Amino acid sequence: MTNSSAPCASPVINKRRTGPVTDDGPMLLLVPADVLRPRRPDEHFAAEADAARAAGIDVAVVDHDALARGEDAGRAVARVPAGTDAVYRGWMLNSARYAAMAGALAARGVSLRTSPRQYRQAHELPGWYDAVSDHTPESVWTDGDSRPAFTRACVQLQDGPAVLRDWTKSMKHHWQEAAYVPELADSDAAWQVAARLRELRGDDFTGGFVIRRFEAFTGAEVRTWWTGGDCRLITAHPDTAEVPPPADLDVTAVGAAISALGLPFVTADLTRHEDGRWRLVEIGDGQVSDRPRTTPAHDLIRALFG
Repeated sequence: MTNSSAPCASPVINKRRTGPVTDDGPMLLLVPADVLRPRRPDEHFAAEADAARAAGIDVAVVDHDALARGEDAGRAVARVPAGTDAVYRGWMLNSARYAAMAGALAARGVSLRTSPRQYRQAHELPGWYDAVSDHTPESVWTDGDSRPAFTRACVQLQDGPAVLRDWTKSMKHHWQEAAYVPELADSDAAWQVAARLRELRGDDFTGGFVIRRFEAFTGAEVRTWWTGGDCRLITAHPDTAEVPPPADLDVTAVGAAISALGLPFVTADLTRHEDGRWRLVEIGDGQVSDRPRTTPAHDLIRALFG
């Protein structure tokens, strides 16, 4: 298997640290527990847990399923030792569930590197869009899922093709039926795509509809990993894990905008426009961004805690 990760080739953008992090970094990694063996890490994150321990970083497990269901957050984090700083690496949580986890951990004297406010800013498009708008497709969004609000948002972009998502996620694997709108001016057809997106997202639908002007991209996406405003690692995107990042990727321009967000740990997915420019597809909270299988776990742990 090819290793498709590399340190960021461009200069470090910003040495500033954000949040409750010491010079040595937090020394606790939190991962979801295995459903059948609740004292052990979930298999998907076991390699990262092993890499953390090998680097001298303690690991603790949380009950992700209980958190996601909105159950007692205190019980969900009961296996976390008290009184230290931590980073979560696990399955996605909505912003309210993440805040509940952070509150339960705080009651144990545990401070997450990424606060609930910072998590929401990175996790939901309205939180990061303005800071990086020069580097990403023009976007508008609704608050809620009503058709009138959707129609008003579409009018803001006027006409032409667009891509739909909600505040946190697209349904790009259902491209024709729930993501791509060939013509915004055809309001009935556009709403049909939006309604299908809403149906497929179900209870996970977050915030409202996001309408993004379609841009023609070429090649696979690249995932970049940023801690404290510094680009620390460049990897393949998990959807195209066998495609290594191109050698000519330069994150300098977008890096200044990402650094200005002041967020502790984020990912930024980039891809090449057909005119040759590198464009930002989306930003995500790094705690819940998937690591491509071609990137060794120790590379990510080193980038996160190094």
